[in-house]
Amino acid sequence: MTMMTALTRSSIYVLDQDEALDFYVGKLGLEVNTDADLGFMRWLTVNVPGDPDREILLEKPGPPALDPKTAEQVRELLTKGAMGGSLYLTTDDAHKTYADLVAKGVDITDEPTDRPYGIDFGIRDPFGNRIRIGQMHPRG
Repeated sequence: MTMMTALTRSSIYVLDQDEALDFYVGKLGLEVNTDADLGFMRWLTVNVPGDPDREILLEKPGPPALDPKTAEQVRELLTKGAMGGSLYLTTDDAHKTYADLVAKGVDITDEPTDRPYGIDFGIRDPFGNRIRIGQMHPRG
């Protein structure tokens, strides 16, 4: 039986890759991993600084994954906020990160809250994708 060894890439849909770069790099502080024109699509990935082996593909709905009609349906659902993906990021200081993101005008969905696993809060990217940011308690 083959066993998986790592999760290296996740993807979320975005309507505008340049706007996504502004948000994920400019506001969240992630870094560009790959920005390549493949001809049929722009392969645009970002990662947490210092963790280049785990990328997030900022993918526009369309070929090759989706036919034009399906891509339009995905864009409509995304615009309505009905189809956003989810990301979960960690930070060393949830309250400071929250304050920084508020100052940058990020759409906050809920404030930092103490939970059994740590302190976390929610934000939304410009396309409706949900993001949780948490300061995790030590395990064990």
